[in-house]
Amino acid sequence: MTTAGEAESSSDGSDSNGGIGAAVVTISANGTLEEDEAGEAIVEAFEAAGHEIVTRELITSGHDNVQSKVSRLLDRDDVDIIVTAGGTGIGPDDATVEAVRPLLEKDLPAFADLFHLLAYDEVGTAAVTSRTLAGVGDQIPVFCLPNDPTATHIAAESIIVPEASRLTALATGNGREK
Repeated sequence: MTTAGEAESSSDGSDSNGGIGAAVVTISANGTLEEDEAGEAIVEAFEAAGHEIVTRELITSGHDNVQSKVSRLLDRDDVDIIVTAGGTGIGPDDATVEAVRPLLEKDLPAFADLFHLLAYDEVGTAAVTSRTLAGVGDQIPVFCLPNDPTATHIAAESIIVPEASRLTALATGNGREK
């Protein structure tokens, strides 16, 4: 039995409304969820498409912290897709890509190509410092984005959310879009 605000889960992990369960994690050395514009852009894109946000968190940066959080999310039954924002730059403390890459069995290299193509149209050559990562770990698509509202808006609305149902179906091998 579910309570108000909970979605019933089916055997394939999707909620009874046919949407997918998204985990959104912002990686930041400081700030709060209330100030998290990048994470909010991701949430809005998923919710506008009728998908459920099963968890939204803000964690501190650091290789081990990020790897541990994403690993735990990969183990959850209610998570169908994971999107992180932050820690993907070129600074000495940016380690999200390095932390998440070992958790992925398959890469989605076209994501970075599409993202940079669209980002260039918005921010010009500043896109050169935007590192992203996309792949599949434990049959769950994972996307690592910059902690920038424009970048997350572009990625979530133009690439991730439109492909989310197809990606989750292909990743689980069930062939049925959620």
